[in-house]
Amino acid sequence: MTPETVRILVVVVAVIVVAALVWFALQKRRSVALRDRFGPEYERTVRQTGSPRRAETVLTERAERVERLDIHSLSPADSSRFSQSWFELQKRFVDAPERSVEEADRLVRDVMVAKGYPMADFDRRAEDISVHYPHIVRNFRAARAIADRSREHQASTEELRQAVVYYRSLFDELLEATGRRRIV
Repeated sequence: MTPETVRILVVVVAVIVVAALVWFALQKRRSVALRDRFGPEYERTVRQTGSPRRAETVLTERAERVERLDIHSLSPADSSRFSQSWFELQKRFVDAPERSVEEADRLVRDVMVAKGYPMADFDRRAEDISVHYPHIVRNFRAARAIADRSREHQASTEELRQAVVYYRSLFDELLEATGRRRIV
């Protein structure tokens, strides 16, 4: 080999090594950003998909899909109307806990629709919520599981109360409420 060929090979290898290092650094930064953004939902998706790379692809696609939606704040009138509905739901809990959980599920769904979330199946709603509220989506799924058991009359009153509390945490976030007093 000529000295010129050796120099070209060294430059080519150096470029490949630098490109690989940059690619790995960008992948690491992407992973950290997704883990920070999605919190516990990141780990759940890794478990569900079987690999961090597949989970990151799923979460990135999910975020891109939700960012294309027209999600908006509620009008003050809608916010007030929904808040009043929640207050009424809480008052009825003692006498009708199963019905209150059904109403809480429906009310959260209605708020999501009013804000512009599409109303596909529950799993898609939970995925959509995870983009903006990743630390609450676990509670949303837990509330829904209790609501499903409630429809079969398999949930205790304490579980029903917990479901309402879980729904309330998402409800408050969707209404962009802070410092609201919880009755249940």
